[in-house]
Amino acid sequence: MASVSAQEAPQFRVDVQLINVAASVRNASGQLVADLTQDDFEILEDGVPQRIRAFARRTDTPLNLGLVVDASGSQRKFFRRHRRDLERFLEGVIQPRDRAFLLCFGNHLRLVSDSTASIEQIMDNMERYDDGKLAGFPKLGPPDEIREAGTALYDAVFYASEEKLRETERGRRALVIFSDGEENSSAHDLLDAITAAQQNDATIYAIRYTDAKPSKVTARNKHGIRSMHHLAGHTGGADYDAEAKGMKETFRAIGEELRSSYELGYISSNEVRDGAFRKITVRLKRPGLTARAKPGYFAR
Repeated sequence: MASVSAQEAPQFRVDVQLINVAASVRNASGQLVADLTQDDFEILEDGVPQRIRAFARRTDTPLNLGLVVDASGSQRKFFRRHRRDLERFLEGVIQPRDRAFLLCFGNHLRLVSDSTASIEQIMDNMERYDDGKLAGFPKLGPPDEIREAGTALYDAVFYASEEKLRETERGRRALVIFSDGEENSSAHDLLDAITAAQQNDATIYAIRYTDAKPSKVTARNKHGIRSMHHLAGHTGGADYDAEAKGMKETFRAIGEELRSSYELGYISSNEVRDGAFRKITVRLKRPGLTARAKPGYFAR
């Protein structure tokens, strides 16, 4: 039997998926810890230990940020707050090597500023958008879908992840949402939004602007609060009440966390892709340290 030459040898391609997990680590005093190595971490999926195949500290990685701002009727009274808080956030976080885009949404989504390091450009464009000057701001999402009114939060997260963050170079990715969390007109649901963010390695930080009087939070308010909590929590981020004091410090803390994270990667020992939720646990071998990361992913 004739031997097969190197050029004629059959080629096999193994289709494997690296599961990426971004994690921030704090000590017992709540301070970020940035000097860990791969050997300090353990990852479990559904309780089964996984081999860490990729590891990086992200102290100097450029940020790729999506700024997602709710411009629906329920947020009208907060428009000026959004602009002020957005500018404060950018001034405290953005550096020349970073990039951010701005997506504003009501019932439709508008790309108000494409990726840029220019805070001035983002803020000028947002002012034009708030003034109703929509010319030149392209729509994202289904182009022919008719929506008379409403708020498309889940579509905003889905398309910000799938159409914008997917285009960015590898680096630290995050979405920062300014909204009350209310939703009533998206083509995609909460699970779609979370999955899109997870698949594009985006951590969500949700800033909640709830229009409610003290002790009179409505059922609709509660639904919005839960939505923001789920979006952030299932991507390894956090949600914050914009009415709380110290938002300047909150923005600074978000920026520090984004620049002090670890990127871990593993190939799941469970090869079945049935769409089921897989629980991820990140553990530290050093005592007194805790990690915050996404709690799992959907195996699609």
